[in-house]
Amino acid sequence: MPKTKTHKGTKKRFRVTATGKVKHRRAGTSHLNSRLSKKRRRNLRGTRVLEAVDTPRILTALNKNSL
Repeated sequence: MPKTKTHKGTKKRFRVTATGKVKHRRAGTSHLNSRLSKKRRRNLRGTRVLEAVDTPRILTALNKNSL
């Protein structure tokens, strides 16, 4: 049986913490930010933890690899 491969797009966008939570970057932060309010831009900064219901799907795509 062949090895299962890590989904490379998922690997670039998500990180798994030591406790098993999944971190991701918020959407809408790459360009065209001048039209956003300063408050919105500030709140989009940094990373957030993914919702628990989506975590198993991401872990399956990552094949238990987060680096």
